[in-house]
Amino acid sequence: MPDTLEHRDARVESAVDAPWQTIVWNDPVNLMSYVSYVFRTYFGFTAVEAERLMLAVHFDGRAVVATGSREEMERHVEAMHDYGLWATLSKEGA
Repeated sequence: MPDTLEHRDARVESAVDAPWQTIVWNDPVNLMSYVSYVFRTYFGFTAVEAERLMLAVHFDGRAVVATGSREEMERHVEAMHDYGLWATLSKEGA
């Protein structure tokens, strides 16, 4: 089936609407207890959820801690940097 303009427009619209993610990466500097503290303090996660995300960072090397608009995720990344954590943003599914 040929690639029609309608199909291309749908793909572009889908890519534009895709949410962004804040990803926190493992680092050799911060203690696991501190990472959990940051997740509880900044994001308001419960102790159990903060611990689960911290363990994902520790064992998997990364954890997605938030999803939303690019501007919102940029604010979260900046906040994580202010706490001394290594964080980036990425389009969901990228």
